[in-house]
Amino acid sequence: MTKLELLLEHSFKDKSLLLQAVTHPSYLHEVGAHVGGDYQRLEFLGDAVLGMLLAEMLYGRYPEWHEGKLSQLRSRLAGQDVLAERARTLGIGCFFLLGRGEEQSAGREKDAILADVLESIIAALYCDGGLKAARTLVVRLFGKLVDAPGLLVLGRDSKSELQEYLSTHDYPPPEYRLIEETGPPHNRLFIFQLLAGGKIFGVGQGRSKKIAQQAAAAEALDTLKSSRRHVLL
Repeated sequence: MTKLELLLEHSFKDKSLLLQAVTHPSYLHEVGAHVGGDYQRLEFLGDAVLGMLLAEMLYGRYPEWHEGKLSQLRSRLAGQDVLAERARTLGIGCFFLLGRGEEQSAGREKDAILADVLESIIAALYCDGGLKAARTLVVRLFGKLVDAPGLLVLGRDSKSELQEYLSTHDYPPPEYRLIEETGPPHNRLFIFQLLAGGKIFGVGQGRSKKIAQQAAAAEALDTLKSSRRHVLL
């Protein structure tokens, strides 16, 4: 817990909150409830705290945006894939308390668990240090994404969009090729190439294969549409 406090840059007055925040229900089922609760109640609170703090950041950053656009970006930022990627970037996976079954099934790498625990940690910070403590972590993790929402491929499922584009313009189906995988098990970085007909159209990276493939598809879409515009001109 001391190492996790250093990672979070917060010294907890109530250490049990932090312990609860990283405890998966499967762990309690094996060792007994006497060790404390799991993260589920904290996750519920953390979801609300995160949503409010993201809304606060977006409201201040984009005064010209209407409510619908702000809500769309907040929803994207709070999506499971983004939360899991932020959790991997922070490196909290190695601190989880998991039951044997979850441990054996790579629970530390599951998007759902990573996202849930990140929300529970945000709640623990809020309960222990108030909004200031929670805000510090949220700004640290989401500040760059708020400033550059294009990094999230906002509102797009780039893989599906690319598939449709290739089919419409008589390209062969896309191939996603993993070219590099680095980092410790709890904080992997994946790099994918996207090929069509043996030609590379995009490269993307991310803390999960899903995010890296979406990034590669987004780059490929931009490349293909740009080259088509040049041909038409």
